[in-house]
Amino acid sequence: MSSLGTSKGILEIAKFGIYVTVPMVLMYTFANNSKNLQRFMGNKSYIVYPPEAERPPSPEELRARARELAQARKDNAH
Repeated sequence: MSSLGTSKGILEIAKFGIYVTVPMVLMYTFANNSKNLQRFMGNKSYIVYPPEAERPPSPEELRARARELAQARKDNAH
């Protein structure tokens, strides 16, 4: 530190204190009071999902449809 000088040393100590203190204060503010977090995060909708569409048929239903189509083709071929 002697090569930096006392004024630069004090500045570095102050910057380090700010770098350590700010995240601690923010964590204390939001982690201990969930109402603050709800107030802060509740105003923003980050993900908006589209409305849910009709579900695709299950594999069993697809197999049953395939059997019906095969039977219909077989009946039409004769």
